[in-house]
Amino acid sequence: MEGNQAGYSLDLLIASFNKRVGELQELVIARNMYPASSIPDLTAIDTALSSMELQVQSIKDRVREETEAIPKAKKLIEATLKQQGKLKKMSVYAPSHFPDKTTMLNSDINRCLLQENVKLHEQNSALVSLKSDEEAAVLPKEKKGRGSPPLWYITVDELNSLSSYMRGRLTLEKVNAAINDMASYAETNAHLISAPKQKLAENLWEKALKLRDIVTTGVLKGKHFFLETDMKGPMLKLDNTGKAILTVLRHLGRISEARIGQNRVIILMKPH
Repeated sequence: MEGNQAGYSLDLLIASFNKRVGELQELVIARNMYPASSIPDLTAIDTALSSMELQVQSIKDRVREETEAIPKAKKLIEATLKQQGKLKKMSVYAPSHFPDKTTMLNSDINRCLLQENVKLHEQNSALVSLKSDEEAAVLPKEKKGRGSPPLWYITVDELNSLSSYMRGRLTLEKVNAAINDMASYAETNAHLISAPKQKLAENLWEKALKLRDIVTTGVLKGKHFFLETDMKGPMLKLDNTGKAILTVLRHLGRISEARIGQNRVIILMKPH
């Protein structure tokens, strides 16, 4: 309907131009009856007439293009409205939270790299003896096979139950991404504790000894844990945001802490 009104208004404008063109054409006819040099005004009129004819033709072309584009625009608007309706219906059944895909991908990559590192050293040490006397003295007498670290995510209600002072600028996505990081740290440490020396790279052996000394205290028996110094991202880091996340998770019962020697140990709690 709007396209028809616009076309009608333009038709009136074009009719006005055509009327003016007709008048100018009559003047041109009159000009041809006399030499152009004897009537200078007719030369100017002829120039103006030619310019106006070009403008009228340009307007007609533009109106035609706009008129042809109106049906396409209407179809596009209808398709957009239909898609919007479908997305609204789908959003009703979508979960309120998805774990951060980037963070989970980084955690999986770290685990794969550690496993590949272990496999490489197994191949290189095929001709080495199974265990040395040094390892026998260092390996803690603890059952292996702790299972996977717990991924006990927090909910929207739990986050909203916190005081605004404690919650600060933390979001559900940030806190649950940090839980993914914690599980990755704990799984890495579990591998370092249980793997023989010949299956570890030289740069990992020193940390493995440190972790085994911590485990021998018995406080962490059967528990998944990581050290404060392990907090190196991608989400959980040893900065103000990381400390705030630890405070929130400790308050919600997701972690507990212990001081063993000079090491601050964070223990992952299992769901009740």
